[in-house]
Amino acid sequence: MGKTVVMVDVYAPTLALAVAFLDTGASVVRVQSTVDALPFYRSHPDLSWFADNIVHFGDVDATRDAVAKHQPDLVITAGEPGVELADQLSEALGLPTNGTHHSAARRNKFAQNETLRAAGLRATRQLLVTGEDELRAWHAGIGGRVVVKPIRSAGNDGVTFCATPEESVAAYQAILGSTNIFAERNDGVVAQEYLVGAEYAVNTVSSGGRHRVTDIWRYAKMTVNGVVDRHAGVFSVPVADVPDLVGYAAAALDALGVGHGPAHLEIMRTPDGPCLVEAGIRLCGGGAAHYATLAGGESQLEWTVDAYLAPERFAERYQRPHTVERHVVMAYLTSPVEGTLVGYPLLDQVRDLPSFHKAHVGVNPGEWLPRTVDDSTEPLMIGLAHPLAEVVADDFRAVNYLDGHGFYQIAES
Repeated sequence: MGKTVVMVDVYAPTLALAVAFLDTGASVVRVQSTVDALPFYRSHPDLSWFADNIVHFGDVDATRDAVAKHQPDLVITAGEPGVELADQLSEALGLPTNGTHHSAARRNKFAQNETLRAAGLRATRQLLVTGEDELRAWHAGIGGRVVVKPIRSAGNDGVTFCATPEESVAAYQAILGSTNIFAERNDGVVAQEYLVGAEYAVNTVSSGGRHRVTDIWRYAKMTVNGVVDRHAGVFSVPVADVPDLVGYAAAALDALGVGHGPAHLEIMRTPDGPCLVEAGIRLCGGGAAHYATLAGGESQLEWTVDAYLAPERFAERYQRPHTVERHVVMAYLTSPVEGTLVGYPLLDQVRDLPSFHKAHVGVNPGEWLPRTVDDSTEPLMIGLAHPLAEVVADDFRAVNYLDGHGFYQIAES
């Protein structure tokens, strides 16, 4: 008989993981950690795919009992908001679990860095902000630019780069008490030093304390539309080329008590060595698995299935060498204009590029096109792939050149 998999907060960006379990013959039970579906996710999965949909009303014991009726073989989070509930349920049911000891640190950005510091790892200097005067003094002492952001949430939601103490105070005032993308009130704010270096995304899967780095991406950034260090794209990086990142990621997972399941770590490669920006102890969304497979023949999806359903096979294979099949770029377009979109008149020029793979449309003609200021307002993502790294690098520059006022046709008002 197939296994029963319980997944907390399956939404569109991570539906592929549910499908990967379904493809093994498993049945999947969906748990929703909030009473209402989260509006941040533009589309919600068809609930007919799941054996049950259990809504969590805040009573962990009641949700545990509802889950237990399905006699699950595992409980795993499928999204950032569900990390802590998945830890609670898996621990309470005696299933493979990361446990609750460091559960808060897997969501709380301040606690993450303090946990790594306590383990002897390089961690960013930071302040858990409790008042404006304290923040002004701390920023003045750090000097230069700092980052102010919510202690929870994900992506770049609420992340503000501040050049002066007054800018930091203004960011703190804007964040505190506001609602984040997961419909949670921001009751805490952290200020952190601005790390200088190249930023990487390191995606992993763990099983029984063994860690497999499945794919690594280097961010390309630009300051545009008033946004500092906006992510313009990510370049696939051969895992063998960055052993320092691999070692640091494994040590960070150990420090955070992560022995099971997927994780997405954002790490800055500074002159003083790797340093965590923040970690999400869940699958990397946004189609990363498809492009990871395109680049290196593997992704978090199949490794996560093995981690839970075939741990012996995981243990036998997790140290095997990585391969490089293609060089891949995911280019995130940035609209400088807003209005009702008529079309993308230059998109055919992008499609003619030698490494063009696919265009992922976020805003369709006839829909409202917002000026791009964060990940949730991206109009398009362009996937590039080619055996030669130089070709995708040249084509990425061409996409950046084309992306601008002429790329978007807006209806006249």
